[in-house]
Amino acid sequence: MEPNSYANSRITRIASHLNPPNLKMNEHGGSSLTNVHCRAKGGSPGFKVAILGAAGGIGQPLSMLMKINPLVSVLHLYDVVNTPGVTSDISHMDTSAVVRGFLGQNQLEDALTGMDLVIIPAGVPRKPGMTRDDLFNINAGIVKTLCEAIAKQCPKAIVNLISNPVNSTVPIAAEVFKRAGTYDPKRLLGVTMLDVVRANTFVAEVMGLDPRDVDVPVVGGHAGITILPLLSQVKPPSSFTPKEIEYLTDRIQNGGTEVVEAKAGAGSATLSMAYAAVKFADACLRALKGEADIVQCAYVDSQVTELPFFASKVRLGRNGVEEFLPLGPLSDYERASLEKAKKELATSVEKGVSFIRK
Repeated sequence: MEPNSYANSRITRIASHLNPPNLKMNEHGGSSLTNVHCRAKGGSPGFKVAILGAAGGIGQPLSMLMKINPLVSVLHLYDVVNTPGVTSDISHMDTSAVVRGFLGQNQLEDALTGMDLVIIPAGVPRKPGMTRDDLFNINAGIVKTLCEAIAKQCPKAIVNLISNPVNSTVPIAAEVFKRAGTYDPKRLLGVTMLDVVRANTFVAEVMGLDPRDVDVPVVGGHAGITILPLLSQVKPPSSFTPKEIEYLTDRIQNGGTEVVEAKAGAGSATLSMAYAAVKFADACLRALKGEADIVQCAYVDSQVTELPFFASKVRLGRNGVEEFLPLGPLSDYERASLEKAKKELATSVEKGVSFIRK
């Protein structure tokens, strides 16, 4: 290859990473993107990951942390605004994942082509005084649109859904995939990891331990009283007074509100959510790679209770959820709390299903 030709080739490749609108458009309005254009010389072997909502409060730190993950070879960042700037910024990080940005609805399908894992933090954030249900009408439509594109472009991808209210958006995604004929319940996972992260942190404070040494199962759902930390199953084993159980359960259930109020209108729990999302995504990628015994809590199409969707411990594998772990023995307090959680969770699930079926 002549020196000038080589230089031009490198410039074109770099430009395609940072400014996908300059890609050659085909007759259907899509780009002529091929796999070779997604890889840089020396790029690491690994998985292709798309983040939908990459320019938002959760999306930006999430994108940065996924760029660091050695299991990611290609990172696609999609949003309806500001993606070029976020992509340019993150692409300067000296890690091996190749970053490409996609801006606007007409590039959504290109962003999803061939992805192994899709992470969805897209949607509006909570503001003071808002419940997760207040977010429903806006975020439900966003999730529907994104999942329709996933069904078309990467139906075999593992989907990590963060957009709130998760108790309803996961059933929405399931209904969209069913309509498209691509639904695989093992591959759709609502991310409740932030509840587990909070539980580990708050329980560690009470126990006087490092949070990294604590494991608290959190089951049910991802809003208010549907969030049920199983404090009777904490590892390392510990006993709590009734007052401590009340305090910990309430704080774990209302951790999101705590952050929203502390930020006083300036945002919601974006940074801790990004951390939790990356922790869960990493578990999914390690399972895709073939690592054994990856167990995490997630909100999924479930067989653990009579409810169609429920958050509990699942074993992850190459195809997503491989096994549902039983709830295990519950305390009297947890059994009573579970019944209350089920009632609210059933309403949230039906709300999501009805949004698509109406």
